[in-house]
Amino acid sequence: MNKDQATKRAAALREQIDEANYRYYVLDRPTLSDAAYDRLLRELQDLEKTFPELVTPESPTQRVGAAPLSAFGAVKHSVPMTSMDNAMDETELREWDARVRKGLDKGGDVTYTAEPKFDGVSVNIRYEDGRLVQASTRGDGYTGEDVTANVRTIRAIPLKLHGRRWPAVIEVRGEVVIPIADFQRLNEEQLSREDKVFANPRNAAAGSLRQLDSRITATRPLSFFPWGLGDVSESVAARYSQVIKRLEEWGFRVSEFFHVVHGVEACLKYHADILKRRDKLPFEVDGVVYKVDDLAAREQLGFTSRAPRWAIAHKFPAHEEHTIVEDILPSVGRTGIITPVAVLKPVQVSGVTVTHATLHNEDELNRKDVRIGDTVIVRRAGDVIPEVVGVIREKRPGHARRWHMPKKCPVCGSDVVREAEEAAHRCIGGLYCSAQRVGAILHFASRHAMDIQGLGDKLVERLVELEIVKTVADLFRLKASQLAELELAGEKATRKLGDKSAQKLLAQIEASKETTLARFLHALGIPQVGEATARELAEHFGDVDSLVRADQEAIDAVPNIGPSMAEDIHAFFHEKHNREVIARLRESGVRWPKPSRPRASQSPLAGKTFVLTGTLTSLTRDEAKEKLQSLGAKVAGGVSKKTDYVIVGEEPGSKADKAEALGIRRLNEVEFLKLIGE
Repeated sequence: MNKDQATKRAAALREQIDEANYRYYVLDRPTLSDAAYDRLLRELQDLEKTFPELVTPESPTQRVGAAPLSAFGAVKHSVPMTSMDNAMDETELREWDARVRKGLDKGGDVTYTAEPKFDGVSVNIRYEDGRLVQASTRGDGYTGEDVTANVRTIRAIPLKLHGRRWPAVIEVRGEVVIPIADFQRLNEEQLSREDKVFANPRNAAAGSLRQLDSRITATRPLSFFPWGLGDVSESVAARYSQVIKRLEEWGFRVSEFFHVVHGVEACLKYHADILKRRDKLPFEVDGVVYKVDDLAAREQLGFTSRAPRWAIAHKFPAHEEHTIVEDILPSVGRTGIITPVAVLKPVQVSGVTVTHATLHNEDELNRKDVRIGDTVIVRRAGDVIPEVVGVIREKRPGHARRWHMPKKCPVCGSDVVREAEEAAHRCIGGLYCSAQRVGAILHFASRHAMDIQGLGDKLVERLVELEIVKTVADLFRLKASQLAELELAGEKATRKLGDKSAQKLLAQIEASKETTLARFLHALGIPQVGEATARELAEHFGDVDSLVRADQEAIDAVPNIGPSMAEDIHAFFHEKHNREVIARLRESGVRWPKPSRPRASQSPLAGKTFVLTGTLTSLTRDEAKEKLQSLGAKVAGGVSKKTDYVIVGEEPGSKADKAEALGIRRLNEVEFLKLIGE
């Protein structure tokens, strides 16, 4: 390819990638698969590597970040980034509206814009001739920090303005934020790397934006919402609502909750609506902002010494408050994970009285150094249990004391073990512990375990609530008369299970007694033991008794089982309560055939990694997965360089494209069946 051809192709690729970024990060309507996007970006990177002169500042390849800076430079704002006055209640909002109407000498309602007040970091982004040339933080309102390299990595911000008719110079101001779901994933990644977790999305956004190494910023899930303009070389529109419309046309993501409202009553209605939705919004908001829509009217109203008279933030009740930790108690979850929970002096947070807050795990508790007697910051967001954000150490009393994880489960008295290489502690009495009953029973009855169809959440919860079922072994002692009279809460009314449903469920329970050793072991809910590991154990030991008697060293000798897993398996079978439940299950008639086929490790597919995509006509995906695993193969959810084969059915997804790009062998259904000997 010559230079002219490369220039045209690079321009076409940039246009395609920019459009894909815009649809994904701004419109939230992606049109390209990840694999297709990656191919385009790789092709552009290769072209720019071959022809370095083709690299432009607005090329999508430049969003990866640059070499670290030694410090941020200072940027003086042409137009100050002032703060905003707050209205904490309805009375203060009405007083502000009255001042606005008086300042405009207006008797009737004023037209305002209303939008969420995003809890993020404010930035000023300068464009010249449509190209991003500089970005800076608010700073003290007059001088901010130069964060251009970092802002360029945010895909929701156009490097070059879309459309047309933008001013020669325009500064777009807005909020850099992290979506709540992305924030949770970011903290999970931080924990997995044993890095510091962020207290909230705002702190995460601020920390990401102030990285001296913009390559780190490029890995963070930052987004951006514009809320105004700074310096402009010419007027954009007569009204702020029209400005927002133009910014949307130029490639910025605009909040779907941006509205034009008329008068203070409409403002109050908007505030109530967003407050009601607050816990379901994808972003953290701490209030709503009202602004006079008419820009000429804004000029007339002007500014006080610190804030515009034409705008106000109507705040929400605080998500965070201070209170005292009166005690710390261990709470056993449905899967046996033990979580330290702070018992708090009651405090109002977001309009709700909070008396308990999670401390997540012992490591997190120690990292925050929370002690009984401490004054702490408590945060509530969404419908989840509140959490302790941090300790106010200046208020720590002399009698404050540390807390330690108990050695025995506070519910059933079974041993408590720590998951190796993880922060979680777990009660190992999974088959016996009453705190784990519902979760243990549902897992035992699930499709890939004992496969007891008809045993759903509500029925299990009712059986446990009435103490008809205390362990999974009790399922095999259920009587038709017990089940038929059970009352279950429905959407409209309470109903009885009835004779027909009871008989059907009992038939399913009876049929489940004929199983395989691998399914039975998986059904027990042994920590770290999934389907594949259960199959390895079944093939290696051949029966339950040998496994129960095995020491940790013998279990560690099983292929693909390491010391950590061996420790958990040994601890599970060493627990007397679990052995008693297993004995009762076998007395009830649960049985499996002795293994007759050669070990899977002797199969030519042993150790090979397969990925399934699309629909197979001769068998279900679960059946295909089970056949592969019975031959010693591994079945993964995603394609990587470690994948050996990708089985491609009808209407495959992006996995097939990724396999082709990585040069991994793809098999159609006929080739797959031939490979497994069917």
